[in-house]
Amino acid sequence: MNYTPKTKDFFQNVFDVVRLIPKGRVTSYGAIAKYLGTGRSSRMVGWAMNASHGIKPKVPAHRVVNRNGMLTGKAHFATPTLMQELLLKEKIKVKNETIVDFEKHYWDPIKELGF
Repeated sequence: MNYTPKTKDFFQNVFDVVRLIPKGRVTSYGAIAKYLGTGRSSRMVGWAMNASHGIKPKVPAHRVVNRNGMLTGKAHFATPTLMQELLLKEKIKVKNETIVDFEKHYWDPIKELGF
């Protein structure tokens, strides 16, 4: 893999990738980990998302879900419904805490950003 991180700070590299996710699209913790060359560290991507609230510039953590499109990080937002509300503002429908038409909204950083 040819990705060269801008910094040695894993969380900062995660934040940089998440900031590139376009409005109306989502990706998974695992896809970000693979893009960063650390495919087995999806849990650490989740920890980065938990730590991202209040970071400047803003990190759109609501656009990162699990590999099945489930809003597994919703408990780490200011309210239990905020993650879903933010997705709905971007025209992403959610049913039973899972993104409707997940494949349609899925953004793969490896395909979209290349290496």
